[in-house]
Parts: sequence; structure tokens; C-alpha cells
Amino acid sequence: MAFKIFHPIAFIFLIFILLAPIGHAKRSTPSDKTSSPFDFIKKLKGCHKGNHTKEIHELKAYLEKFGYLKYENKSQATDDDFDDILESAVKTYQENYHIKPSGIVDDATISKMTTPRCGNPDIANGTNYMQPRDKKHNIHTVSHYTFFPGNPRWPSTKTHLTFRFSPNFPVNAVAPVARAFHKWDLATHFTFAQVGANQNSDMIIEFHRRDHGDGAPFDGPGGVLAHAFAPTNGRFHYDADERWSVGSVAGSFDLETLALHEIGHLLGLGHSSINEAIMFSGIGSGEIKNLHPDDIQGIKALYGR
Repeated sequence: MAFKIFHPIAFIFLIFILLAPIGHAKRSTPSDKTSSPFDFIKKLKGCHKGNHTKEIHELKAYLEKFGYLKYENKSQATDDDFDDILESAVKTYQENYHIKPSGIVDDATISKMTTPRCGNPDIANGTNYMQPRDKKHNIHTVSHYTFFPGNPRWPSTKTHLTFRFSPNFPVNAVAPVARAFHKWDLATHFTFAQVGANQNSDMIIEFHRRDHGDGAPFDGPGGVLAHAFAPTNGRFHYDADERWSVGSVAGSFDLETLALHEIGHLLGLGHSSINEAIMFSGIGSGEIKNLHPDDIQGIKALYGR
């Protein structure tokens, strides 16, 4: 069978299509030296109470963003003094991520803090939900799942939830998100169905970048990857500045893994302190994760089913 020869223009167009990035992400390669919004933390290695270093105000902003810190005095929040309040916040962060709570910005702390992550906070309204909630004395079982403040959930009569994608949602990103919904469907009492982009739905999935009007602006490549809101808000946003992939690709983030995490938030789960749980806050490039028993136990506890 003879093969037709491509016209040069058609060939160039085909190559352009194949290289088009998913989710409006910037075109990049794994070797790109793109700086992360969290890179400043590396400059603080060894910092501890009593230090005065010019990036410390950024560390304060980081910890405030994720719920660990809140200064009554605004000038303290923007200065570069490593004070008692900051030391306490660093220790709490270290405890949540199973690091020795020294209050010092050590290698282990830097490694965790610079990991790309979900934008939802670990601590809400001053309550640290990442600490173990159930300890059984005779059965060595500890639950690490968490909920949003007030335990918001979908009404008991609403177990079938609909979702839609924004009209400009990348076609290649639809299937990974749908697979994530299916996995939650199999593991919970909920069922999910996709509806058209212009129909009413319980949930909506979109790509945005930087400040997009929901009070939680994205920060560019390598920082906050996505975020979602508690029931019954229904909004789930990917950061369009990230490099996204279907499956494990070095230098990219798996769409389905992030969807599994953010759907957990849509259903009412907060962050887990178990690294293997889908509700753990951080996700590395090329990393693939699935639902963990802690995630499923959390949904069952929240809904009593």
C-alpha cells in the first residue's frame, strides 16, 4: 500500500497540534529552569528564631496562606524578624508533615515547603485539622483525614452530583477528570454525571491563571497547582500556568491525580497528613496517586455511610 507524502505546511501544522500544551499551560520541557514561587525558602536554610533575613517576610506569607500564621500586628507580618510566633508556626508545620519540630528551617522542612501543592490551607480558622483525630488504644489505628471547618457536606438526599467543564476546557483534559470522578463513584455512596458546558451543574471544573476572581489567586508555575471549594460551592480550578500531562511525565503534573485530590475537597475532605493519601497536600512532578483507605474512611466518617 502506497503512503501519501505530507505537504510541508500540513506537516508543520500536525507537529504544532502534537506539541500543543494541555490546559493552556506554558510550553516547557523538563529541563527548563523555571523558578518556583516557593524557591525563596531554599535561601532560608538554617534560619531560626532571632534571625533577621530579607526573605523571612515571604516565609511568613507562605505560612499565613496555608493557615499556620496570623499576626494581629500587620507590621510584624511584613518584617524579616524570625520571632516567637513564626517559630511556633514552623514547629506546627513540621509536626503536620512528620518532621522533627525544631522550629529551624532545615533540609526536611525546605523539601516539604518547596513541593508543589494544592492551594487549600492545612489549618482553618486556627484549628489544626491535620493532627490525628481518632486513636484506638488496643487497635493501632489512627485516622489522618480532615474536614473543612463546620464539616460542610452535601445534603443527605443529594447523592447524585453533576459536573461540567467550562466551554474552553482543553479536550485532552476531560477524560482524566472523568476517570477521577468514576474512582470516587466506586469508592463512595455518590454517583456522578457529566452535563453540557452550558447546563446547570453541582460542580464546575475550569483552568485559570493568576488572579481569577475567587479570592485565591494562582502564583505561576511550580507553586500552587489547583484548588477547590467546600460543599456545596462546587468550584474546582487548575492553574493554567502549570505543565499538565495525562499519566506520568517528568516535569509535568498528572491531571487525574490532581482531580482525585480536588474532588475530595468538593466532597468535604481537608488535607491528610499521610503522604500516600490522595488528600495529602503536596504532589511531585510525574507522580501518580490513587485513593487511599484514609481518604475513603474520611468520606464515610463525614457522611456516616
